[in-house]
Amino acid sequence: MENQFSRTELLIGRESLQRLQKARVAVFGVGGVGGYAVEALARSGIGALDLIDHDKVSLTNLNRQIYALHSTIGKYKTDVAKERILDINPQAQVNIYHTFYLPETAEQFDFASYDYVVDAIDTVSGKLMLVQQAKEAGTPVISSMGAGNKMDPAAFMVADISETSVCPLAKVMRRELKKRGIRSLKVVYSREKPLTPRAEYDEHAGVLQNENSRRQLPGSTAFVPSAAGLIIAGEVVRDLL
Repeated sequence: MENQFSRTELLIGRESLQRLQKARVAVFGVGGVGGYAVEALARSGIGALDLIDHDKVSLTNLNRQIYALHSTIGKYKTDVAKERILDINPQAQVNIYHTFYLPETAEQFDFASYDYVVDAIDTVSGKLMLVQQAKEAGTPVISSMGAGNKMDPAAFMVADISETSVCPLAKVMRRELKKRGIRSLKVVYSREKPLTPRAEYDEHAGVLQNENSRRQLPGSTAFVPSAAGLIIAGEVVRDLL
């Protein structure tokens, strides 16, 4: 019988589709990278999704985030994501958490209950704790490295953290994970050297700041974070199968 996943079933078969429908995936961070990962996972038939993010949609999200529309500004990203997922697949189970994942909030989550974990958060301390919790629970995890200040979506690679180069965030993660005795982590990273932002938008002052501003917000595009998110979703689906 034809359904919204019929075309996927043609490629992977009914048994594999049912495996995806029984899977529970947690996505930490549903911004530029995580939002597209969630979208693709929902459209792939993942049966249960846990979405963790405390941010609300802002005007400056519109250039790159799938849940950012003028009509959603001011709403929690997880709320918007849940509504969209259920519009794609009304049978999906969607659990949302209006919280930032940090070492201080880590104990709220049972990593052993997940079949896969996606790390799409920004803070190094949070990423390290997230990876450590997933490893301790024996749950597969994939981590997004830096997607800001990049212009080439074709420069992304899937690799173990030990094999990464160029990416400044990956360098820090390699060093800090090694200190914690973690030497293996599946990541999506870019081989493109980060660009230096020409100017930045100060959301509080409502003006563009020059290159010498103390706070450096990363520049972004519509096509780089989304590419990373879709690659991540593809890896999750393949690993689950």
